[in-house]
Amino acid sequence: MSAVKGINFLPPIVTTNEALQLYQKVAEIKSLIGKLNAELEHSVVNSQLIQMLTLSESVQSTRIEGTQVTFADMIEEATKKNKSDEVTEVENYMNALSEGIELIHGGNPISTRLIQNLHKILMGKNTRGTIANAGEYRKIQNFIGPTNRIEDASYIPIGANEISSYMTNLEYFINSMAHPSFQKNPNSDSVLLDENSDILIKTAIMHAQFESIHPFLDGNGRMGRILIVLNTMQDGLINKPVFFVSDELEKERIRYYNLLNGIRGSSPDWFSWINFFLDACNRMAKSMLDKLDGITSLASLGLQKISKDSSIINHVWLTTFRKPFVTVKEISDHLDVSVSTSRKALNQLVDLDLIDVDKSKKKNKLYVNYDLLRLL
Repeated sequence: MSAVKGINFLPPIVTTNEALQLYQKVAEIKSLIGKLNAELEHSVVNSQLIQMLTLSESVQSTRIEGTQVTFADMIEEATKKNKSDEVTEVENYMNALSEGIELIHGGNPISTRLIQNLHKILMGKNTRGTIANAGEYRKIQNFIGPTNRIEDASYIPIGANEISSYMTNLEYFINSMAHPSFQKNPNSDSVLLDENSDILIKTAIMHAQFESIHPFLDGNGRMGRILIVLNTMQDGLINKPVFFVSDELEKERIRYYNLLNGIRGSSPDWFSWINFFLDACNRMAKSMLDKLDGITSLASLGLQKISKDSSIINHVWLTTFRKPFVTVKEISDHLDVSVSTSRKALNQLVDLDLIDVDKSKKKNKLYVNYDLLRLL
């Protein structure tokens, strides 16, 4: 089978019936996201939860690219000086995502400059792939396929000389601004999914188009999934940076890649891709609500069990939701309390069966909130 080549400019066109089906799904997802926004505002573990979910997203997004690192690996290696390359790669992803969130919160739009700056962080030290051109669009032809031979490619992206015009087209689309390249004339039975379409549909389109432009030599998949989070924040879909779809995409990796390839070439199937992406968003929102409910209940039950209104032990308990694997010194440093106070509070939590401790060690004992890890 010959490789699919290139892509069309945005915006895409679907049939009227397909558009109706997509918008029906959008309505259901937005109802779930409304509940998620409300729950996040009132959760007792708001900031701690977001930090853990950001880590989980970073793990899942890099796993799509073939890493074997797990969530537990990341927690366990967090304080080590010499970390594995895969753990460092996940940390690079998390740093790029965190920087992007800060920039969006600061009012910066999603732009070529922002994307290139985040890519430079993403492709930092000890990252697989070509890092010499981190933050720079490719200057040569690349391809996607099972081998290193272009003859075996399943997809050959646009030429390097076309990247600028395609990224401009995408940038205007993302930021809901009209552009001369948008000119298309759908027939009476078709709908143009233009720059004013619903944010969920636009995010699906943006991600697929970015992946298909494939502007960098490496890191396009991870960068494209970071953009999903940033785009939903920029348009105000969700109040907190928790729109993490990578877990759902990773579960159906083959379908994910097949449908991405389907929007490429001269006869793109945008409906199948957007429909798949919306289903992933629906499952993600439901899963996030279940996690948040379980984690909030766990935190509240723990506080009830402790039954001390203003004791330091309450703060130590909630800190384990930010860092489920923790030492006495880490608690001491984080809460600015003495080592003895930190140790006493952690041991009290162990006595209450809220956390566990590695009893085989005499020094630098590790305390673990396994109930939280199970929920995550």
